[in-house]
Amino acid sequence: MSLVVLAFCTMACGFASVAPAHAQLFPKSMTQKPIPVLPAPQPSFMYPQHETLTFTVDWRVFTAGTAVFHLDQAGDVQKISATADSIGAVNLLFPVVDRFQSGFDLKTGCSTGFNKQIQEGRRKIASELSFDNTHGKQIQNERNLVRGTATHKEANVPACVTDSLAAIFYTQSQTLNVGQTVSFPLADSMRTVTVGMKVESREEIKTPAGTFQTVKVQATAEEGVVKNRGHIWIWYTDDPRHIPVQMQARLFWGTITFHLQSIDLK
Repeated sequence: MSLVVLAFCTMACGFASVAPAHAQLFPKSMTQKPIPVLPAPQPSFMYPQHETLTFTVDWRVFTAGTAVFHLDQAGDVQKISATADSIGAVNLLFPVVDRFQSGFDLKTGCSTGFNKQIQEGRRKIASELSFDNTHGKQIQNERNLVRGTATHKEANVPACVTDSLAAIFYTQSQTLNVGQTVSFPLADSMRTVTVGMKVESREEIKTPAGTFQTVKVQATAEEGVVKNRGHIWIWYTDDPRHIPVQMQARLFWGTITFHLQSIDLK
């Protein structure tokens, strides 16, 4: 979702493209600044073995699509897959069928890679991002399925980073107290940027899945598009689970909001 991956990215999996201009949740870094170390997940935090979170995605005054996140544990790795699909009028004007896969180490929080298959209007892209921690490299292989072209890119990366999709759920494992900011390195577009998750306030949020007491967390970056052109928030439940129940991106062309529809632990 160019916009999950819109809350991060939730806000980084696809519906940004329905707008008149493209926007990334976590943009390219303009200058190199000191990169923080990724804090490990809190030892006491427990992810569910299986979880599916289903959201509706509203753009301006109408529902633009649906987004579904599947989480499954495989040994020491938390696997994540996400889908973003346009519906209704948006689907007629600009069809979106996006798929994303990621994962992270449950002990360290380090991303194990980030893959995406994007179909947005006439654009069709398949991309694989992997990390060679031994040599400090991130490696991206991308194919343009319309043009039939392929690219291979490599760039330096710290030994442990998160990615645009994993970051949404990695943040669950951190202590989220009002006034606190959790900072970490995020690999995006072959660069590494520092992202801050600032806990702004406590709020009661009503969604189709129920009413939740939450902490409102703003995703911030010191460089690029997000700083100059928009704001991104995620509302996590104010309990030990820190489930994301609402996500929102306010950009220059409008506001996109993810509302939790259901939680399935099967």
